Amino acid sequence: MASLNVGNLGEYLREQRRTAQLSLRQLADAAGVSNPYLSQIERGLRKPSAEVLQQVAKALRISAETLYVRAGILDETEREELETRAVVLADPSINERQKQVLLQIYDSFRKENAAEAAAAAAGSAEAPADSAAVGTTEDPAGARAAAAERPVDASPDA
Repeated sequence: MASLNVGNLGEYLREQRRTAQLSLRQLADAAGVSNPYLSQIERGLRKPSAEVLQQVAKALRISAETLYVRAGILDETEREELETRAVVLADPSINERQKQVLLQIYDSFRKENAAEAAAAAAGSAEAPADSAAVGTTEDPAGARAAAAERPVDASPDA
């Protein structure tokens, strides 16, 4: 049976199981999966469902999102976003309204940063190859000279 590409999930599970000082059988029982099935996951022969990963994570007392990333079910940035949301929602020192407002602000910052990144990527793709211009920060004297040569518009409409 060929090994599946599940991004070192099996190795990670084995390491977590050993750290928790659990046998394969003990973890399988705690997670509600069969011993042979869990063994196949650890050896990279089976790709478990998100539900199975959640059960295993619960039994190991680790983040299910971490297992989702290792299994290729979830992107790393999505995991970070989910963990951030979970921390905010779990905070007992703020009320539900405050949690929702905080998450809305968080979402707006993420959207703003994504838009800026997209604009920057589009801008760098359109930038001319020869962008050396008089008045750059690399040539402050040239910038002062260029500014001194420009006429000043003294009209009140300016």
